[in-house]
Amino acid sequence: MARGTRQDDVEARFIEAHHRLFGPGLNGEPGFLHNLRQKAIGRFGSMGFPSKKDEAWKYTSLRGILRTPLAVAPDCTAPPPSVRAIHGLDAHIGVFVNGRLHAGLSVLASLPAGVTIAGLGDAPPALVAAHLARQADFRGHAFVALNTAFLSDGAFVHVPDGTVLDKPVHLIHVISGRAPTLAQPRTLVIAGTGAQVNLIDTISADLAAPSLVNSVTEVFVAAGARVARFEVQDPAAHVSLVTALSAYQLQDSHFQNNSFTFGGQVVRNNIAMLPDAAGCETLLHGLFIARGRAHVDNHTLVDHAKPDCYSAENYRGILDDRATGVFNGKVLVRQDAQRINAYQSNKSIVLSNTARMFAKPELEIYADDVKCSHGATTGQLDAEALFYLRARGLTMPQARTLMLQAFARDIVDKVPIEPLRSVLDERIAAILAR
Repeated sequence: MARGTRQDDVEARFIEAHHRLFGPGLNGEPGFLHNLRQKAIGRFGSMGFPSKKDEAWKYTSLRGILRTPLAVAPDCTAPPPSVRAIHGLDAHIGVFVNGRLHAGLSVLASLPAGVTIAGLGDAPPALVAAHLARQADFRGHAFVALNTAFLSDGAFVHVPDGTVLDKPVHLIHVISGRAPTLAQPRTLVIAGTGAQVNLIDTISADLAAPSLVNSVTEVFVAAGARVARFEVQDPAAHVSLVTALSAYQLQDSHFQNNSFTFGGQVVRNNIAMLPDAAGCETLLHGLFIARGRAHVDNHTLVDHAKPDCYSAENYRGILDDRATGVFNGKVLVRQDAQRINAYQSNKSIVLSNTARMFAKPELEIYADDVKCSHGATTGQLDAEALFYLRARGLTMPQARTLMLQAFARDIVDKVPIEPLRSVLDERIAAILAR
């Protein structure tokens, strides 16, 4: 893309920081990781950050935070001020402080034999080399390229063939910093043939100054495996968040992603699913609540490359004050992907005259034997329903809150983990009661 001098200066700062950190040599690291970083920073330099001139970013700008001098998050081995665990949750917990596993805060003693939760640097090198940067393609995405260029460690989860975890895995990414910070968590998840795992992913950002979190997650779902992921995004109002989730599925596998966005200044979620064999099931669910001047953008792609697969998307948003919401969901059905059943829905409630919602569900179909549908609705609370509730003794705030909670429950109820569902209910109730 064509870039002006000011934007070039922004990117040059990150390129120079990369050269300072990784330019001298391998520093004892595997050669493939050094080569991967060099390719990624080169690709980032040629692409540059996206702008509103790019169709995929026409509603979302990160120019303000990118112009802030952002320091790369330092390594941190000391315990952070606090780690937000989920009350009542019995889980295998991996805590990663500024990208590195903190063994003292993690709870991994009860892991079944063969299951690995570790830092990328301590993970089996062959598995890392076979899967890292294979799902999350940095060649076409500037923020994925930037994350890959600074990659030194991250979270690694491996559930081997035939293993069914009886309790969830909870990854907690803790980011701390006093100055404006660029934090770039990285996660690689590998589910072997017939494996089953529920994965909870949260980011706890203890950042005092305006900062950017650029997170990348890759998931490999082998044949017959079942992976359900639950992501809770609740950064402070001065923290912006860009996430990239890429999942690759093999035959008869099931992948479900559930995202909940409750905070942040600018939040952009990029989701790319590739069900690359027959019999795959892909489910994407999302709920976001935005107030003040918050901006939340969900950008999804389900690329149906093979026949006889099913996908469904259901995103819901609640917007108030001067907040902005964006949903751009695309289902691509390739020519040989016959008998695809794909469904896509986005519903949003706008509570003020100054809040805005942009919805663009898309179907791009090259096969002729498919069943695909999409739809989007944006509106206000139903006046008759509010009147009905008030006639039965509820105040206006109580009636509004009750209706909004019912609207959100359609997504929350898809969470099978009761302690997590309770935390989501409490957080939603607290936000709506303001």
